[in-house]
Amino acid sequence: MKIYRIFVINPGSTSTKLSLHENEDMLFSTDVFHDSAMLRTFPTINDQLDYRMDVLHQFLKENSIDLTGIDAVVGRGGGCVSVPGGTYEINQQLIEDTRAAKGGLYHASMLGVQMAERVHERYGGRMFMVDPPVVDELQDVARITGVKGIYRTAVSHALNLKATARHHAKVMGRRYEDLNMIVCHIDGGISVTAHCHGKMIDANDAGGGEGPFTPTRMGSMAVTDVRRYLWSKSEDEIRDLCSQAGGLSSWFGTSSSDKVHALVDAGDPRATLIWNAMIYQVIKAIGSMAAVLKGDVDAIVLTGGLLRFSDVITQIKESVSFIAPVTGYPGEFEHQAMADGALRVLRGEEEAKVYTGKPVWDPAELGF
Repeated sequence: MKIYRIFVINPGSTSTKLSLHENEDMLFSTDVFHDSAMLRTFPTINDQLDYRMDVLHQFLKENSIDLTGIDAVVGRGGGCVSVPGGTYEINQQLIEDTRAAKGGLYHASMLGVQMAERVHERYGGRMFMVDPPVVDELQDVARITGVKGIYRTAVSHALNLKATARHHAKVMGRRYEDLNMIVCHIDGGISVTAHCHGKMIDANDAGGGEGPFTPTRMGSMAVTDVRRYLWSKSEDEIRDLCSQAGGLSSWFGTSSSDKVHALVDAGDPRATLIWNAMIYQVIKAIGSMAAVLKGDVDAIVLTGGLLRFSDVITQIKESVSFIAPVTGYPGEFEHQAMADGALRVLRGEEEAKVYTGKPVWDPAELGF
């Protein structure tokens, strides 16, 4: 069997994750944390590119990895227009649309395909994107807002959500396409999503700051509060509150969950209240997705880095186990999912999709 070498690049809101794979095996991996206070020293997310590439080259050096002759480089997608799920060959239009955040998502994931291009220019190999955050499978009723011309978008941790859902379906001895599940990614960003027979039919706009507040995002607020407290702020300040300066970062000056949870463990009442409020908002969002699925829920599946704190899954189980069994998978399946997507294409098991720059749902075509 031919051995394919695949390098995976996954920039997140508070970390850069890198890994090297040979077929299904992960040989090396790293997860470098970046404090939001430091990231805010860069005027824009695109300005972080050189910094993140330095992290990448340090990883290669420390592990004596030579990527010459690499078969594929997979960059996490983000920022492009909405697309159906699948594996995409990275082309110039995808890179340009991502850099310009043409799809409206302003998040560190927009660096993924740009970093893949940098690696490709130096070492070669095919370039891929797999199940980016802008995968759009929303039911149309979930798109409509109370303002004509403004529509809800699907921006979530689609890669890990779908990979975890498929994994849990196998654990249950079932097919993902035959189940209804509520799947939550809980980390620097938080996505709470409803999956109906293999389609993610509703989700909070995690990339836009909608839903629970997180270590880096302010979450949903009443419009009157936005007017009262944020109206005088600049566009950049508001954007940062939605993506990297809100949530725990706003309250504590750091997005480090370990530092904040250390205060919780020490009995700090303020830190405990704010931490529990974040979990409480996740619980409320899970309840809303149960209603989307009309109470027909086979499983509630939790994943993401914050599950390393036992009180997260404990509190959620205490509140929502009446809906369906709750299972937690600390960490994430993102890197294996990206490597597997590239591997299927390299083996000829599926054909890479072509990014066209045309969104999944265009209200103008429907006369909206």
